[in-house]
Amino acid sequence: MVRSLKNPKKAKRKNKVSKKGEGSSSDAMPSMPAKVWQPGVDKLEEGEELQCDPSAYNSLHAINIGWPCLSFDVLRDSLGLVRTEFPHTVYCVSGTQAEKASWNSIGIFKLSNISGKRRDLVPKNANTDGSDMESDSSDSDDDDEEKDGISGTPVLQLRKVFHEGCVNRIRAMPQNPHICASWADTGHVQVWDFSSHLSALAESDTEVSRGGSALSNQPPLVKFGGHKDEGYAIDWSPLVAGRLVSGDCKNNIHLWEPASGSTWNIDSNPFVGHTDSVEDLQWSPTEPFVFASCSVDGNIAIWDSRLGKSPAASIKAHKADVNVITWNRLASCMLASGSDDGTFSIRDLRLLKEGDAVVAHFEYHKHPITSIEWSPHEASTLAVSSADNQLTIWDLSLERDEEEESEFKAKTKEQVNAPSDLPPQLLFVHQGQKDLKELHWHSQIPGMIISTAADGFNVLMPSNIETALPANEG
Repeated sequence: MVRSLKNPKKAKRKNKVSKKGEGSSSDAMPSMPAKVWQPGVDKLEEGEELQCDPSAYNSLHAINIGWPCLSFDVLRDSLGLVRTEFPHTVYCVSGTQAEKASWNSIGIFKLSNISGKRRDLVPKNANTDGSDMESDSSDSDDDDEEKDGISGTPVLQLRKVFHEGCVNRIRAMPQNPHICASWADTGHVQVWDFSSHLSALAESDTEVSRGGSALSNQPPLVKFGGHKDEGYAIDWSPLVAGRLVSGDCKNNIHLWEPASGSTWNIDSNPFVGHTDSVEDLQWSPTEPFVFASCSVDGNIAIWDSRLGKSPAASIKAHKADVNVITWNRLASCMLASGSDDGTFSIRDLRLLKEGDAVVAHFEYHKHPITSIEWSPHEASTLAVSSADNQLTIWDLSLERDEEEESEFKAKTKEQVNAPSDLPPQLLFVHQGQKDLKELHWHSQIPGMIISTAADGFNVLMPSNIETALPANEG
């Protein structure tokens, strides 16, 4: 149940990717053999710091919009359903965790000129003598990156709307992304129409500084105060436009049914089945009346709104709080959950009647799982963030292949012996953010993940996240 940010402060701009030679005397130091550094296992010695390897990413950028954001959502746009060419543009909505309640706002922002470079999974210039490839090619690599626009700075455009209290969670309606729902720490759930702000962003190319955006006092379409406490759980139905569920810290879940484009009928009689705080909610991707919930009580419940106010099924999912869940939209029988004890599990819901539906369980993270989400493009891939400041990407279809590993090492002249206890399903580890809170894949840009933390947002596209989509649409 790790939620709020400790001592929120306005984030300062800083470059997450430190270039070789900047602020260091690396050129004068002897070359050291490469080492795989394991988060949570290895410790940094005094004076040591981790360096980000830009070649591990097709794209990596860091931004901030002022106060840190506990929650955000990526907005569906009309720029193309499958976009693979740089530079990219994204639209997001986010909610702040400001030092004072009256300083909070919802940020609607556009990030354009997201530059990058499609990299080779296996370097083409592997040295035949097995020496350090980077030492001879670093200058030309840097030149290539400059030419390809990797160092280009994204353009941030921001619109702000006043929000009473901190934003615990915010979600955009998939069918109408200008309609957003926010959970406030005041105990209210509000629905907003941000169409005017999105139109203004779409028409403008002028960068706005974080403090320069005027604060709008726009009223919400709906302000619901029927919950008995604040909450974090909220989700829009992907099948029925406007259908919404919201859950609070007093174990109550309320169903919202759209009455028109701007009004809702909210059931005052809640769904009750958990014995503690409802932490997350997810609608079924295939059944319009079915949704799942998870709770501090360690359970996951499956509900059918046609069958009354009690769960259709309840599973003891984890030994500790279940913080987050995600329902696979490409393989609708798969539900993943992340716990306060750092573990995450995948269940095949078809096996519920047989008892144990767990098909995968991972204990890699040692701190609470704060966010988990299936890839919208690959049914076996999901991303996880944790309070250990790691964002990890997993492919459940992978198994260890020693012969393939040997061939790869021979081809790359790799001198690094990776730890043998790393799960073969672990594709990528992203670090550099503090107090990671939430991540989302971009449904229209394959391989792109956006994450939020106490020190701002990261936009990343790992170079080894392959998709079944064509590399070049043209």
